[in-house]
This record gives sequence, structure tokens and C-alpha cells, in this order.
Amino acid sequence: MIKSNIIKVLRNATVIGACLAIFTGCERDLSDDAILAPFPNIADIYTDNPVNLTDEFFISFDPAVGANTEAFGTDDDVSYVGTSSIRLDVPADNDPNGTFVGGIFRDRGAGRNLTQYNVLSFWAKASRTATFGPFGYGVDFEGNQFAASRFEAELSTDWRKYIVPFPDPSKLTQESGMFVFAAGTQSTGGAGYVIWIDELRFENLGTVAQLRPRIFSGEDRVETGFIGGASQVAGLGAIFNGPDGVDIDMEPAPAYFEFASSDPGVASVDEQGSIEIIGVGEATITAVLNGVQAAGSLTLQVEGEFVSAPVPPSRDPGDVISIYSDAYDGVTGLNLAVFNNPEIQIEEFTFNDDSAVSYRNLSFVGQGWDGTSNVSGMDFLHVDIQVSQSFNPNTDSVVVELIDFGANGVDGGGDDTGGGFRVQGTQLQQDQWVGIDIPVTGFNLPTGGGFQGSPNLNNIARVVFVGGGISNIIVDNVYFYRD
Repeated sequence: MIKSNIIKVLRNATVIGACLAIFTGCERDLSDDAILAPFPNIADIYTDNPVNLTDEFFISFDPAVGANTEAFGTDDDVSYVGTSSIRLDVPADNDPNGTFVGGIFRDRGAGRNLTQYNVLSFWAKASRTATFGPFGYGVDFEGNQFAASRFEAELSTDWRKYIVPFPDPSKLTQESGMFVFAAGTQSTGGAGYVIWIDELRFENLGTVAQLRPRIFSGEDRVETGFIGGASQVAGLGAIFNGPDGVDIDMEPAPAYFEFASSDPGVASVDEQGSIEIIGVGEATITAVLNGVQAAGSLTLQVEGEFVSAPVPPSRDPGDVISIYSDAYDGVTGLNLAVFNNPEIQIEEFTFNDDSAVSYRNLSFVGQGWDGTSNVSGMDFLHVDIQVSQSFNPNTDSVVVELIDFGANGVDGGGDDTGGGFRVQGTQLQQDQWVGIDIPVTGFNLPTGGGFQGSPNLNNIARVVFVGGGISNIIVDNVYFYRD
């Protein structure tokens, strides 16, 4: 193999899916009579050599996050067409120079007009079967406004063509991000391998069709909102039917979508999908992509200002084992949904520096953390619960469960136990915080997981909430304490 034409420049960036560094661009003054030259519509990115790319050619992700800057090159012995190809020596997961290869190609000038194309395409093969991705275009480390990427593609040892469709070509009037990719060993069990890429360019294919966009992962969500709250449209995606009839699933940037609110006086949404809650009422957030209505929506039911749970009393840290509370230092690695029913909607929100978690459509959900906690020296489990629905206090309830990892503190060790405590509806109130204190020796009800009660307090690993006619609750200040 011969490596050539390589100049590597490191930039303050991270892998796709993390935060990309944004650099300030340069501006120049233009007179009122100045005429802007049209941006070129160059299709080729790499054939036998880079085409109109920056002198750096390949701009790597930051090695501080594991990018291997020695893994990129060109190969004058292997090509699909012509005399050269891009070569990626994907490092093994124990490589001291980095465990993945990834970065971008950027246009040499001020950008290209890509409105006459509808896909990014290239040919690729690998030294073994593997999964490649994510990969796409629109990442330039200077804003990434119209980034779009495929999640992954299966590589073969034979040359195959891969495409990334444009969600809306009309948006790409001045695009600098020509190609972005990341490749690791997730699909090879940590073993390194080689990828070759050739004939990288933009094309207009008539065989890409059936755009199916989505927001919120295609789900119609309903959430309780509070004046002054803010959130982000999430779960953006789009599916195209490819030339071979196989669907291509990808992730477009928010700027491709046109977002709308059914009542901007209740909740507004901007062009980047940022939602701001303004007033009382109900508003539904929807979106359109390139003229096609996106599946999924968010209906916000806003009743007023959010009132935080009462501030817990100040206690000696040695008398508290906190699971979820801003008042005390808590367990590490907390997962607010370590297991749950698939229909549940989970949202953590913060008002006035106080966080709480909302569970909607609750059947069961677990809060779990790293390791286990010995709560045998504690007297009570405290939890603040607010019911955010109407309910029958005489028949409805919420069950709180403790699950342990057995005598050895190992999940699934065969000796795990657990038990529950029923909080009756008569103890709860709609839209009001209620503090519940449960003796640690009071978790005696059988659980839905088949445990018969009385968990091992030396190795508690989960606090579980189970709906009993009550399915919408807000939870805060979950902690064990010694009285």
C-alpha cells in the first residue's frame, strides 16, 4: 500500500452524535451595488484525488475523544475506478493512538450550490464484513446547519455503492461540508480492518423516493408543560426508499424541517426546533419536511407555573443515601429508566435549579444506579410524588418497590429479591406535591417481577414505581434517611 496526498489537521471536534465545535466565520463588507458570484455546483469530491477541497483534505475529529489521526490515507494500489482510493485503517479497540477513525472533508471555497443534486454517493468495500457509520454531509465545523447522516451501512469485501439522500435539496445553496464519517470496531468485536472509498460525489438519482419524515421518533406524545419551560424537538429522522428498493433511514438536522405550533400563545417553536412554553392551554408541535408532513407530534398541556417539591430538611450526609434529589449528593450513574414498560413517556425537566422527572403512561419504571447501596442502617425511604391526572383516591394507587441484587450484589445472581409498598390514592393529591415516608422494613408486597417481599437491604439496586390506576406522576427527592 502507498499512502499519499495526506495532510492531517486536528480540530476541536468530537464524534458524530456528540457536540461539534463551532468556529466563527469571517465576514467582509459588501457595497450595495456588489453582485455576489454564484457558488459552484461541483459534483466530485474525491475521484483519484480530492476535488476542490481544503489543503488539509482530511480534517480529523479530536484525538482527545479517541480519534486515530494516523488511520486515514489514500491507496494507489486499490481503486474502484482510476488509480487511487481513500483508505481507512480502522484501528483495533486497544490501539493506543485512538479507537476510531473519523472526520470531515470541507470545500475549498465559500461552499457549493448542491440544489441540482439529491444524493451523496460513493463506492466502498472492506477487508472484512463490517458496519460503517454514521456518514453523511453538511458538517463543516462552522455551524453544521444542514448536516444529514445515515446511521450505518453494511460493508462487503466487494465494491458496493452507497448513497445519502438529501432531505431537501433546495436548502443546499451554499454547503461547505462535503463528507463526514466515523468508523470503529463495534461490529467486529474490537478487531481492526480496512475500508476503501472511491468515486465520492454528489448525484441526481431518479430512483430515490417515498420520503417519510418523523419527529419525536414518529410518536404522538402528550406531556405536561409549565410556563417558562423549554425543550427541544427530538427524535428527528427520515426514511427514503433507495434505488434497490431498500429503505434508507437517516437523521437530518433541524434546519431541514418547518416546525409549527397549533397555539403559539401557549408554546412557540423556532426554526431549530427549540420549544418555549409561554402560556396556559394546550399546543401541539408538528413539522413538515420538504412538503411532507412528519409523523409524530408533541402535545403540551400547560396549566400554569411549575411549583417545585418542598426542599428536603438539611440532614447530616452520613444519615442520607440519596437516589434522586438536588438537595443531597446522590448515587453515581443514575438511570431514570433502567427498565420500564415500552409505552412510558419519561421527561426530566428543571425549573429554578430544581430537577424533577415526569412519568406518563406509567405501568412500571425503575430508577437504577452503579453498584448497590446498603440501606440497612436507614429508617425510611422518602419520595415526593405529584399526580398529574384525575384519579379515584379510593381505588387507585402507586406502588413503590425496592429490588436488591442478592447477597453478593450481582444482578441476576439467582438470589435477587424485592418487595413493594402501596401508596394509597387517599394519600395523594392531583397537581400537588405529597411527601411519602416508607419504613425500609415495610416493603413486603410481592412485586410484578415475582419477588415475594422483604428485599435484602444490604444490596439495594433499584427503586421502582408501579401504576395502580394512576399512570401520570412527577417524582422528586428520592432518598433513604436515618431519623
